[in-house]
Amino acid sequence: MNRLSPLFAFFLLIGQALPAQGTDKNPTSQPNIIYIMADELGYYELGCMGSTQIETPNIDRMAKEGILFTNARAGSSVCAPTRCCLMTGLHSGHTSVRSNGGGTPLRAEEQTVASLLHDHGYATGGFGKWGCGGRGSTGVPEDHGFDIFLGYYDQVHAHSYYPPYIIKNSEEVLLENNHGLSEGETYSHYVIMDEGLEFLKKNKDRPFFAYFPITPPHGLFDIPDSDPAWQIYKDRDWPESAKRYAAMVTMVDRNVGEVLELVQKLGLDEKTLIFFSGDNGGNDYFKDAEHPRGFFGANVHPETGVEFRGTKGTLYEGGLRIPMIARWPGHIAPNRVSDLRWYFPDLLPTACDVAGLPIPKDIDGISILPELLGDEQPQHEFLYWEIGNQTAVLWNDWKTFRARPNAEWELYNLKSDPSEESNVADEHPEVLKQMVAMAESAHTPVVEGTFFNRDLHEKDRRAKFGNNVPSKFRSSPVKHDLDRRGLVDAKSMKVIRFSSQAEGNSKLAQHAIDGDPATHWHSEFQPVRHEHPHELVIDLGQSQSLTGVRYLARQDGGWNGSVKEFDLFISDDPDSFGAPVLSSSFEKTKNSQELRFPESTGRYVLLRTKSAINDGPWASISEIGFLKSE
Repeated sequence: MNRLSPLFAFFLLIGQALPAQGTDKNPTSQPNIIYIMADELGYYELGCMGSTQIETPNIDRMAKEGILFTNARAGSSVCAPTRCCLMTGLHSGHTSVRSNGGGTPLRAEEQTVASLLHDHGYATGGFGKWGCGGRGSTGVPEDHGFDIFLGYYDQVHAHSYYPPYIIKNSEEVLLENNHGLSEGETYSHYVIMDEGLEFLKKNKDRPFFAYFPITPPHGLFDIPDSDPAWQIYKDRDWPESAKRYAAMVTMVDRNVGEVLELVQKLGLDEKTLIFFSGDNGGNDYFKDAEHPRGFFGANVHPETGVEFRGTKGTLYEGGLRIPMIARWPGHIAPNRVSDLRWYFPDLLPTACDVAGLPIPKDIDGISILPELLGDEQPQHEFLYWEIGNQTAVLWNDWKTFRARPNAEWELYNLKSDPSEESNVADEHPEVLKQMVAMAESAHTPVVEGTFFNRDLHEKDRRAKFGNNVPSKFRSSPVKHDLDRRGLVDAKSMKVIRFSSQAEGNSKLAQHAIDGDPATHWHSEFQPVRHEHPHELVIDLGQSQSLTGVRYLARQDGGWNGSVKEFDLFISDDPDSFGAPVLSSSFEKTKNSQELRFPESTGRYVLLRTKSAINDGPWASISEIGFLKSE
């Protein structure tokens, strides 16, 4: 772990000096729970975490009045997967939302923090960015325990603070004179926060769960010039975007103060547990020669200069470390600092424990209520993450990381090496072996929810832009589909291995066989650009005699990645393929194409692309199918 700053040490000394009798070990039944989460806020960007550049007096006060966690981590390193972990109590090896496309949905039957509390009498409200299912899907929040959710269901929609509308329980709430992007008169965050505060007032006489996954400071760095927070920074000799970002963080701090003040005014202080956190690791925003890790050094200790490696999007510490605070007067002793290792899957069991509910057994999280109350805290055996091709495990002070399936595992001791600079995998093979086994045990294939109407979801994504929608977001009717006569049933097939996929815009490998020509697989192109050859390995469900392949190029108007030269292999062993049964090329057409080869038998098909129609480095497939022998 990184060393505590003098400010952390100050909290710790005061906390140790407090009399134990000041903490209530038996909280009353069904307390209120508020969870406030700032989008993409960096670990070191708060005053209580050592920042001297951004003013956060209310959050700093919250830390003094409660417990400051120095070793908390997000559920994932990007927006949607981390929110799924927070809501479901599952780590990212078990969740249904593991890609960051923006609207990937929870399955219909999945439980959430909100659904469990709602079923036991809680009023439940959400205000901000949902990220666990777009409109028209099985993942909408009102179907997962929320009485009300106001804000954004899709992440692309959430990038604008001036969209024409936001969403309330799947209905559109118009925002006056807004035109998308940074153009408009109605600042969406004000509307969302006002609704959240009204929810607290309305439900003051019953237990409530209020979830504030607010969008600032992420997205377009917009804040009205009339906002008091902007007045603090507008004349500083900083880059314009850096000033806007800092003002947005200070605005969030004011919002936290408003929540604290209202809870106190309503007489609910001792009956309300309030959390505040970031959602994933920070980014190196506004970096230059003088600030190579970003203007505010989200992952750089302000006093020692020790860095967390990586940023949002990676599973190094810089992508996972988050600020985390909890406050509950009369139950949590003030001025405490905790180095407990915990992460987002722990919220669900903690909320159940606080509310006096049975904790579900089929989850990965553990309750941290004992730590909150100053009691002996059970520990995780290990913490697990996966996103795209990356995998990471934390076990005691050991952290192992793998960048992609065919890469070597890296091993770090975070106690002596918090920056993950010295890979000691070769020196500790037995430790690595145990941790690799943990990773293998933690992963199950993803099963996402479904859409029954994508039109609403796609409309919301376009709403970010108002009337200035880029061509790639404009809806266009799909003109062609794969000729499915005589093919192996797509429902029996699954992708079991792929070289890469573009998770950032939800162009996933499984889309190549999902039966929907409107979707497509695309190889990863950011933050890492993968080049040919690209591969998909497909399990047909059982051994089949095949005589041909049919292919449909992407149907969205673009050609990037559309396959030209390729090899096709068939085998009964997914890890061993001999010579290709077909080496050929597809043509530049949006129509369904068919190529034949001598009858070959096997359960697994490997497609290896060697070039694209436009000679680019990518690969993309709308649909692919395999012709059965007659």
